[in-house]
Amino acid sequence: MDLSRGTLKKVPEVAVMFWVTKLLTTAMGESTSDYLVKVLNPVVAVGIGTLVLLGVLAFQVGKDRYIPWVYWLAVLMVAIVGTMAADVLHKQFGVAYAVSSLFFAIVLAAVFVVWYRTEGTLSIHSITTMRRELFYWAAVMATFALGTAVGDFTAHTLGLGFFSSAVFFAGLILIPAIGYRFFRMNEVLAFWFAYVLTRPLGASIADWLGKPKYLSGLALGDGPVSIAFGVLFVICVAVMSRAFNRSGSLAN
Repeated sequence: MDLSRGTLKKVPEVAVMFWVTKLLTTAMGESTSDYLVKVLNPVVAVGIGTLVLLGVLAFQVGKDRYIPWVYWLAVLMVAIVGTMAADVLHKQFGVAYAVSSLFFAIVLAAVFVVWYRTEGTLSIHSITTMRRELFYWAAVMATFALGTAVGDFTAHTLGLGFFSSAVFFAGLILIPAIGYRFFRMNEVLAFWFAYVLTRPLGASIADWLGKPKYLSGLALGDGPVSIAFGVLFVICVAVMSRAFNRSGSLAN
């Protein structure tokens, strides 16, 4: 298999709808993962989730161009399984959130180092070969796992609770937004900075809505919260798909 074989661009344009949908996947990934490990054996849930993820990623990588619903389904599955991966380390193996946060930060840094040394860029605008796409999805998976661990670290270890954690990460995400807009922050750095932070932000919002009141949540339930975010996610993907198809028709 020629991993350097060129394809059309495989990722969407980074605009407002991109970030809204990304945030929805992080929130839905958190609530769905928490719901599944309650109704299923955690090991079984992780196993099934991993198999589905691999199948969806293979489907995405096998396409020769960006297709909105395929791409975002892959992101959603990464969100769910990435959450499970981080949670399993803590709940099944007793790994502290600080340790898992550091571990996934090292994993993400390693992916970036190897990716940059191999391809000479970390820009998502360069995702036009299978090898670059594989690096991209490895980085995405690491960002979701890291974001989950960091979000749990602030909420539980630091005792901020879910709402305060959401406010904290909402403030942090302004750094790349303002830095890129007004202070010429490097585009690639700003993107990945924000991309990592959407994970704990979305997860904190989902936990705040779904978790019991004694855990600083609103007690709406992980299942209902997951369904609500799922509906919004489907609407966003439908809007993007329609806009994408319309732009393609106009180009032709």
